[in-house]
Amino acid sequence: MTATTTQLMRELDHRTSDGIDVRLLWCERDGRVLVAVSDKKTGESFTVEVREGESAKNVFDHPFAYADRRIPAPAMSAAA
Repeated sequence: MTATTTQLMRELDHRTSDGIDVRLLWCERDGRVLVAVSDKKTGESFTVEVREGESAKNVFDHPFAYADRRIPAPAMSAAA
């Protein structure tokens, strides 16, 4: 085992529309909820953390409204 522990991510929901893939993820290790977005047309990918008190469904349904809080997508690459 390495010094870095891999975070186990569980997919809670997923949808795809017009080349945009949206996943609702839960981090088993620390309880964080994330929404990962990938646009196959533009190649853009980002992840948004759902903050305490926010509706995970709302962030999942409208991720681009939260895009200003994006986390670089490579941090989520092991979540598939």
